[in-house]
Amino acid sequence: MIKCNFVDSIIRIDSDVWNSLVDDKFPFMQYDFLYALEISGCVSAKSGWKPHHLIVSNGDNIIAVMPLYLKYHSYGEYIFDFSWARAYEQYGIDYYPKLLSAIPFVPASGVRLAYSNSVDTQEVFKLVSESLRALSVENGYSSIHILLSDGRESNIWNASGFKRKINTQFHWFNDNYETFDHFLETFNSRKRKAVRKERASISQYEIDVEVKVGKEITSDLWDIFFNFYRDTYQKRSGHNGYLNREFFRSLSDLILAQTMVVFAKRGTEYIAGALYFFSDTTLYGRHWGCIENIEMLHFELCYYSGIEFCIKHGLQKFEAGAQGEHKIQRGFIPNEVYSNHWVLDARFQNAINQNILEESNANLRYIEEMKAFLPFKKEY
Repeated sequence: MIKCNFVDSIIRIDSDVWNSLVDDKFPFMQYDFLYALEISGCVSAKSGWKPHHLIVSNGDNIIAVMPLYLKYHSYGEYIFDFSWARAYEQYGIDYYPKLLSAIPFVPASGVRLAYSNSVDTQEVFKLVSESLRALSVENGYSSIHILLSDGRESNIWNASGFKRKINTQFHWFNDNYETFDHFLETFNSRKRKAVRKERASISQYEIDVEVKVGKEITSDLWDIFFNFYRDTYQKRSGHNGYLNREFFRSLSDLILAQTMVVFAKRGTEYIAGALYFFSDTTLYGRHWGCIENIEMLHFELCYYSGIEFCIKHGLQKFEAGAQGEHKIQRGFIPNEVYSNHWVLDARFQNAINQNILEESNANLRYIEEMKAFLPFKKEY
């Protein structure tokens, strides 16, 4: 008999079983990545991310898994529902806790419900959908949110009663470029000169750019990067960021093999760094920090170095994080990404579903409008 269960920590699930079901090339769904978030305390009831992972079993065999959290706020998600929470508050109704399936603090698209190739896809999604809704009804959870699942999975959730919302990100695509200059040849003359000027401008500061991958990122370098990361969050928002030092120390060799940090160094001192993860096809830009504000250094470490890494290693796509219209003139194309939502309270369902439709249509228009600002020659 196939059934769903929920566990309060990923340690309740055998790591080999979990990893046998997920894509071993996608770093964020791997057991070790989610474990590092939990063991470090970045994800916990105290941080507002209480693990409540879903397991689908057929007898004694686990056939599907899904990262799931009880959320007590809406921070660290990158698909924003603050307006919905405010509407609940105005009517004196609790919006939190809500159920959320996402990769904490990671705006990367990918599978959320991972399952064995031998199972019936429709049967598993039907069971999971019904179980999530029943759980929400039983416990009074306001809503269910599945964030940034890939397009195919999002369509299945939509057919299962979880309203699909279209959101926007900016992605870079590799058209078999041999070098960065080869990529720039697709730009019109004015935009190409602008990028070259940006890259050349940091040379006056006598900065060396160092790319560190895997075990090349020593504990000392992690400490240096963490200080960049923490200081940037303190300046931007007054807190230390979502990730703590222990998270970076907890990354296993498996995850480190898919991790890169690009550092800026002047003389013997590191002054900035940008953190990336990667699969066999895609580079994911995550965090950045610095101790000196040098014009254009952010673009060099967070975009241009990432593009060069993709070209060198044959990666087909570069997701440089959420938002950022400034990415367009640097060759990042506006793209659809997806989230799915279900609301328990019937009084809010129509209004929220209408909001989802309106925002989806607005994002589709926005994507088309932004394409007019791409830097490419007309033939591209």
